[in-house]
Amino acid sequence: MTHTAEPFVHPALFYRGSEEYLAGTVPFIREGLAADEPVAVAVPGGNLDLLRAELKGSAEAVTFIDMTEAGRNPGRIIPKVLRGFADTRSNRPVRIIGEPIWPGRTPAEYPACVQHEALINAAFSGRRVTIVCPYDAARLDAAVLADAYTTHPVVLDEGREALSHSYDPGHALAAHNQPLARPLRAAAFAFEAERLPDARDFAVARAKGLGLSGARLDDFALAVAELTTNSVVHGGGSGTMWVWGEGGQILCEVRDAGHLSDPLAGRRPPQRDQLGGRGLLMVNYLADLVRVHTGEEGTAIRFHLGS
Repeated sequence: MTHTAEPFVHPALFYRGSEEYLAGTVPFIREGLAADEPVAVAVPGGNLDLLRAELKGSAEAVTFIDMTEAGRNPGRIIPKVLRGFADTRSNRPVRIIGEPIWPGRTPAEYPACVQHEALINAAFSGRRVTIVCPYDAARLDAAVLADAYTTHPVVLDEGREALSHSYDPGHALAAHNQPLARPLRAAAFAFEAERLPDARDFAVARAKGLGLSGARLDDFALAVAELTTNSVVHGGGSGTMWVWGEGGQILCEVRDAGHLSDPLAGRRPPQRDQLGGRGLLMVNYLADLVRVHTGEEGTAIRFHLGS
């Protein structure tokens, strides 16, 4: 694999079938283990099983993570999965295989996946980390593979390595920063500082009426509290919230007049002495999906939570 002056390396790996998958990943893992480098594999469960079987006894030295669970919300992959592994080994080169996009990702999830891939480059710039991102080129749409060229500086395909001439993570972020459509009949609640408890009570009652209960209802209430408080503190002092059910999930969107200028907001692990700034990170950890649209006219943050 080609190395440049930038210590962070982020190639996309296109594969077609299990033979190409193993050929593109197993040597990378074994080279890392031979060099005594920490190695993590965060991929969907079926590919985890494939790699464990191929690695045999060497698998014990690898950290395996089921991406369909840990990375169900793309917004938590950087802080919880990738940096969660790399940051505890910051004095050593680190190797990670991360597969955030697979056949079956929903249309709602996909834009967040592309933005995640684009943001990896900023999140790890200057770090001695290599993150290889496999893409099932036989089953994913051509548009998905085109986006992979935009978010990865290098693409590995059929054993060949090529620089991406369309690499432009900033463009990928902007292209998927689109307004979020919501049902016309979604229940709405306008709030300001004095009405934060009322906003939370309204959202919880609505979610409960839509079938959410137990620990998931508690998660929902906490996420609502974090987002509405952020609107008051950082979004101009007020906002509007909508709650509705869709596809077996409860959705909540909070919109305010603020502009989210930091693309990595909510994707950095908190520092030990950090007193604030954890609201969006907390929502990313709690929710099944978080979508964001931000611009000069304001910011909308939507989260999905299944029962």
